[in-house]
Amino acid sequence: MSPNPAHERIAETIAALMPKAKQELAALVAYRSVADFEQFPKSESEPAANWVADALRTEGFTDVALLDTPDGTQSVYGLLPGPEGAPTVLLYAHYDVQPPLDEQAWLTPPFELTERDGRWFGRGSADCKGGVIMHLLALRALKENGGIPVSVKFIAEGSEEQGTGGLERYAEAHPELLASDAIVIGDSGNFRVGLPTVTSTLRGMTMLRVEMDTLQGNLHSGQFGGAAPDALGALIRVLDSLRAEDGSTTVDGLAGDQTWEGLQYPEDAFRGDAKVLDGVELIGSGTIADRIWARPAVTVLGIDCPPVVGATPSVQSSARALISLRVPPGADAAEATKLLRAHIEAHTPWGAQVRTEQIGQGQPFRADVNSPAYQAMSDAMAVAYPGQEMQYAGQGGSIPLCNTLDALYPDAEILLIGLSEPEAQIHAPNESVSPDELRQLSITEALFLQNYAASKA
Repeated sequence: MSPNPAHERIAETIAALMPKAKQELAALVAYRSVADFEQFPKSESEPAANWVADALRTEGFTDVALLDTPDGTQSVYGLLPGPEGAPTVLLYAHYDVQPPLDEQAWLTPPFELTERDGRWFGRGSADCKGGVIMHLLALRALKENGGIPVSVKFIAEGSEEQGTGGLERYAEAHPELLASDAIVIGDSGNFRVGLPTVTSTLRGMTMLRVEMDTLQGNLHSGQFGGAAPDALGALIRVLDSLRAEDGSTTVDGLAGDQTWEGLQYPEDAFRGDAKVLDGVELIGSGTIADRIWARPAVTVLGIDCPPVVGATPSVQSSARALISLRVPPGADAAEATKLLRAHIEAHTPWGAQVRTEQIGQGQPFRADVNSPAYQAMSDAMAVAYPGQEMQYAGQGGSIPLCNTLDALYPDAEILLIGLSEPEAQIHAPNESVSPDELRQLSITEALFLQNYAASKA
């Protein structure tokens, strides 16, 4: 593709804005905005929301508001009107983050943006405070180079990581608020650094808390063990029933043989990305892409039972676990939840009393990749990533808001891009973002907005 002076000016503007972007990301990362108010007080999230609101006002957004969503968190909204008759594009990111987990495993403080080995480290740097900065960079570049050719709605969610559905319920109650012609969800990532990728499918998710009771209280294992039913043992039997011998997820009645057509994930690359230990086998069957993008996957997130240190020789009367089930595109998350509950009850041994409580749920998502917006994005990525063609990939994670937006605005075109490529190690200690990815994806988004406006003219 021959050089285009207008494209080059966009790229040069964003390159010049990168030092400011780093400063802003550092300021945003410093807020401990974990939307789990049992671990982190709400006062840690509110300043982050205010930072985003102030940034939108500085960029000329009107109607900037902190939306009090039903789950007790705040989402930040703003409107930037465009030329008369121009299409409206909704830009999404979230400012809440995962907990830092084991802070001792971080090489640098998790809430302090630190540059190392050409990357910027800090919780939320990629997922998804970096997405907020990406949107701002794209808009600033357009403002300095002829103006923003579309009307822009901006929404920054405050509880995406918790899956508590606050913004989804708020949007359903105010359907006119986020109505748009195209939606760019900045919460995904390239398949590899430097390989431009749009995420075309998302697995859904359901989460259950399972509690098992067998006795009125703990018993001496020497006096009663061997006949008294062990609640922890019963729970382990149930959890084991959720996997086949090869590790494939097995929930009675839930299909687990779907296949992925498209970009494939080489096994050696996956082992490296997942940091699988030498000699440890991968689980499941089919291609890696089948397993992580097209099939269900159960994960035991936690178990409440006595720790090894301080444990007594007792038969446990009660135990509980938190289980996540990723639901593939084409399946219904509500139906998957029913099947998971029925499976747990059917496989509970010894007549143990079992209770399940649903903690969260989100539907899977599949985009229409044949829309004009996808062509506009493809053309933009070809410029921002010279010599590369846009790829389509799935994502094993869930973004429940996608389905809400798809249901509310069935004619809107939804695209998922972002900064969470494998090296970013999102949700893990030492999360980081590639500044090159931030720069190139900001160029991509700016050019996409120009291309999309032209396609609708």
